[in-house]
Amino acid sequence: MHIADGVVSLPVLAAGSTLAVAGVAVGLRKIDYRQIPQVGVLTAGFFVASLIHLPVGPAQVHLLMNGLTGIVLGWAAFPALLVALFLQSLLFGYGGITVLGINTLNMALPAVCCHYLFRRPLAGNHRRRATFLIAFAAGAGGVAMSGTLLAATLYFSNREFLGVAAAILAAHLPVMVVEGILTGGAVLFLKRVQPEIFEKNPRRLDP
Repeated sequence: MHIADGVVSLPVLAAGSTLAVAGVAVGLRKIDYRQIPQVGVLTAGFFVASLIHLPVGPAQVHLLMNGLTGIVLGWAAFPALLVALFLQSLLFGYGGITVLGINTLNMALPAVCCHYLFRRPLAGNHRRRATFLIAFAAGAGGVAMSGTLLAATLYFSNREFLGVAAAILAAHLPVMVVEGILTGGAVLFLKRVQPEIFEKNPRRLDP
């Protein structure tokens, strides 16, 4: 889901970068030192998961794990994903430096939305099937929102990208299913080995 350098128009690039900087600033302010290991693990998880990608026009389709990242980290997803995207751009040439802000926004904003939509339901004592379905919705929803933001970014940069934007949305449908299954399994595992992550009143994330 990386956008390459030179694709996004200057107004969209400026707006996306400004919002990404604001998101990173909020995320850094809310990170508790006890949360640093979680940030590191999920940053690495995103870094590895998104290395396997399928090119679609001027972007790439790949696993994100931003739903899981958002559930656990909240606003801290912004600096976590920024670091992962920067390293991918620097080491492998995925995306680019000038589009680092808009790429971060497209992946981290849905993560924060997933935090507010799904963290509270996951804090309840549900049966495993219900927990899996909630987490599945978070994983699939994160991909769906990121795909929509990516398509909107391309469309508002150049209306000629309308066909590519539609193709990107279609290509993300199977990714949503796979992402949902992986997120569901990961949440079930975390609820079993470290249930305090999903406490109703976490001390380290919520505003």
